[in-house]
Amino acid sequence: MLIAGARFFLAGLMVFAVQKLLLREPVQVPRGQLPSLLLLGLAQTGLQYYFFYNAIAVVSGIKGAILNAVGNFFVVVIAHFLYTNDRLNFGKVLGLITGFAGIALVNWRPGTAISWEFTLRGEGFMILAGLTSAFGTFAAKGLGRSLNPVTVNGYQLTLGSLLLLALGGPALVQGSLRTTPLFWVLFLYSALLSAAAFSIWYTLLKHNNAGEITIYRFAIPISGATLSALFLPGERFTLSIFAALVLVALGIAAVNSWERSSRGRKGSQPLG
Repeated sequence: MLIAGARFFLAGLMVFAVQKLLLREPVQVPRGQLPSLLLLGLAQTGLQYYFFYNAIAVVSGIKGAILNAVGNFFVVVIAHFLYTNDRLNFGKVLGLITGFAGIALVNWRPGTAISWEFTLRGEGFMILAGLTSAFGTFAAKGLGRSLNPVTVNGYQLTLGSLLLLALGGPALVQGSLRTTPLFWVLFLYSALLSAAAFSIWYTLLKHNNAGEITIYRFAIPISGATLSALFLPGERFTLSIFAALVLVALGIAAVNSWERSSRGRKGSQPLG
């Protein structure tokens, strides 16, 4: 909790610094928007990662990967009821199915099986992480209509990190954190990644339907497995990783193909 909170707090400061010093853009927001930004930060950063980090310490790797992707399912389904232009269709359903299949495949190891045991601390917290992430997605999309999405990211990272810092504070007091030069390099690197990735994601949400672009998030764990195989000693690119990449790519292609054909059918309809 302590390291995550510090990482996201620094990421928020990085966003503000880039906006203010490099882009010469204002970072102030109307005071009336602060409660909404606080709720977004608590959902997207504070509560999501509190639930996720506690859950991943309990559940198995394959189950954690699958349950973590449940947030994508929540976004696609909830968007169906919130937006008239973001309805469920065959392409999105196929994208969800192949996405889940790809994640399950890349995390599966021969001779292992998924336990059906359910605990609040493990599986329950993982599902709650997905729910808070989905809430954050729609909250960010709503705020993006009136605010710069990069500014929204800076505030949500900074405000949301305060909960994690408060929860992780005792570890700092107890002196249980031991750092090395490599720790600080990786810490700065992870903060930079959060600042950039969330800013890009919120910008995409501003200009696209949430249900359509959420399918792309299935590529995150697959990309992680691929990059690990390429750069980490002892990791290797396997047939299951390749098959998972194919499944996720097919799901993304199905969503985009269906959306294009749907827009084509609508555009060809006669007026009146």
